[in-house]
Amino acid sequence: MTISVDSVDIEDLQKAPNENSETSEIVHTRVINARSMQRKRFSDLPIQTNKEMSVKHIDTLCILDEECQALLKSAVQRMNLSARGYHRTIKVARTIADISESKNIKSTHVAEALQYRQNIDL
Repeated sequence: MTISVDSVDIEDLQKAPNENSETSEIVHTRVINARSMQRKRFSDLPIQTNKEMSVKHIDTLCILDEECQALLKSAVQRMNLSARGYHRTIKVARTIADISESKNIKSTHVAEALQYRQNIDL
C-alpha cells in the first residue's frame, strides 16, 4: 500500500496536539488488537494476515453488504480496477475494519481503501 502525504507547515508541527489527536500508544493498541483479530480469523488456516488471503479466503471471510458491493462496482468501472486491484482493495478494507475493531467490512472501510490506491482518477 502506498500513501501520498503532503508536506506539513512547521507551525502545525509545533502546535500542541488537540483533544482529537491519537497518541502513539493508542495507535499501537489498535494495531495490536487488529493483529489479534487476524490471528483468530486465520487460526485454522496456513496464513496469518489479511494480505495473505487468496480469492477463496476473501470470498468466505470478507462478506460485503450491498453498499460495499455497489461502491466496489463503481470503482471497478471508474478506476479500471483489475481483478487483482479489486481483491487487494478488499484486503485493505478488511485491515481497516480490523483496526476499527469492526467485525464487518463497511462502505467507509472500502472508501478509505480506495483512497489509498495510486493514481485515483474519479
